[in-house]
Amino acid sequence: MVKKKPKKHLVLRLLEGKHIPHTTRTYDPDIFVTAPEVAEGIDMPARQVFKTLVTLPDKGKPTLAVLPADAALDLKALARAVGAKKARMAPLADAERMTGLKKGGISALALINKGFHVVLDESARELDRIAMSAGVRGMQVVLAPDDFIQLTRARIAPIARYE
Repeated sequence: MVKKKPKKHLVLRLLEGKHIPHTTRTYDPDIFVTAPEVAEGIDMPARQVFKTLVTLPDKGKPTLAVLPADAALDLKALARAVGAKKARMAPLADAERMTGLKKGGISALALINKGFHVVLDESARELDRIAMSAGVRGMQVVLAPDDFIQLTRARIAPIARYE
């Protein structure tokens, strides 16, 4: 009997095809729901696990804001980073419709060349590795921030706010 290879997700195929060093971490998406919970589920510090939020600047393309799990998004700073006056969060249903991905699986790596600007919080530059969704709920990919920046053509800006 021939065993089938498990299906590789788009993000993993992309990283392997470009020979980008990475690892994956899995978690139960029904138990670990919020970004800080996901960090706990994959046993990494929340400042090293990055969430992706879909935003709508008042002009230009929809934007993916990528920031640490334990931070809030500074919408004014994000707007400045993309040359807009204002930005707002996309409602969840709109974010899922626009990306074709479910909450917890939205990833800038899965949306390369899909018409989104990407803005990465500047804190990523201080880290050797960052984790983010692999484009599917329950899986995170860990890679070097510079590789993420190069792949997504992300802009770097101070978009995280801590309360």
